[in-house]
Amino acid sequence: MLNLATLPSPLWILGTGTGVGKTFASARIATAWAASGPVTYRKPFQTGVDRADHPEADACALAGPGITTESLVLLRAPLSPLAAARREGRSLDLHAVAAWCARPAVGRVLLEGVGGVMVPLAPQVHFLAWASELKIPCVLMALGGLGTLNHTLLSAEALMLRGWRIEAVLLNPGADGTAPKVAEENVELLRGFLPVPLHVLD
Repeated sequence: MLNLATLPSPLWILGTGTGVGKTFASARIATAWAASGPVTYRKPFQTGVDRADHPEADACALAGPGITTESLVLLRAPLSPLAAARREGRSLDLHAVAAWCARPAVGRVLLEGVGGVMVPLAPQVHFLAWASELKIPCVLMALGGLGTLNHTLLSAEALMLRGWRIEAVLLNPGADGTAPKVAEENVELLRGFLPVPLHVLD
């Protein structure tokens, strides 16, 4: 298994889609980092909640000793940021969000994306296009079972074509109830296509 404590900072945790375990992985990495110093977790976009301390807010799952959690854009509808913002009659200032992500912090910085890598943030702007300008490496999260080969390869290729450094691809069998053995088989298949470290998140 990948040594989470050695991952670089700052670091994005991205996903092939919604519900693949980005927050679970973020919590694991933040806890590993916090063993040797302070950690700042940033969630620039959060949908499906109306306040940062909402029980369903991702930041709540990251709370712990040595970990500071920060959230910026909160949108009530559990939709893409673009769709959720439209429901509220809002227009997101993506330049301001990028500046918020890049500002200095104490200790290591962990950023968690929203939805999949190409989720729409604003008209004609998806997450990947927006976040590429920050030039921060990532860990890509994916499901463990059926469909993950296609989704992982598409997401990883989109990242690499825009010059992203992928520190690792992690398959999360717990997110879709896949047997660990099946997830390991999918990792072995993906190793024949991707020039990055691949592991099953246990």
